[in-house]
Amino acid sequence: MPSLEFSPALDRPELLAGPVRAGLEDLDPALAAEVRVTPIDASLADTAAFCEAYGVGMDEGANCIVVVGTRGDVTTYAACLVLGTTRADVNGVVRKFLGARRAGFAPMDDAVARTGMEYGGITPIGLPEDWAILVDSRVAALPSAIVGAGIRGAKLSVPGRVLASLPGAQVLEGLAREAPND
Repeated sequence: MPSLEFSPALDRPELLAGPVRAGLEDLDPALAAEVRVTPIDASLADTAAFCEAYGVGMDEGANCIVVVGTRGDVTTYAACLVLGTTRADVNGVVRKFLGARRAGFAPMDDAVARTGMEYGGITPIGLPEDWAILVDSRVAALPSAIVGAGIRGAKLSVPGRVLASLPGAQVLEGLAREAPND
């Protein structure tokens, strides 16, 4: 089993997408110092594959899902941060939070273009300023959540309280439901 060797994220800018690096540089230095990064095999970036290969529990990994809500001519983007063992309630909690008539997952090409991050590595740090970051309360409670680094070849370790304090972040109870066992 490959090992994970985390180091301070700002010390390893080559492991961060540009927007993630900029987002970390804009954070309070004390919070940014708590964010750590490790290189991984890019082919194992998807949560389930990563957790299996590196021995990380699915309840320690958090997925960052880009959603888009529409109401008439108004389109709103947001990111949802949920445990790997859960699924975001996009049609209920997220749609209502956004005040949208319809909500769904943003198409991959759109999410990549709007975030400046690689698909499978999108993370809540460094997202566009006008986006809400919806953090499931279970993620906010983690001592350390494993999330993307903006590129497929790295992962961040971020305390849940740091994720909850990101600009635009809102902690929501019930944002996610337990995923069915497949």
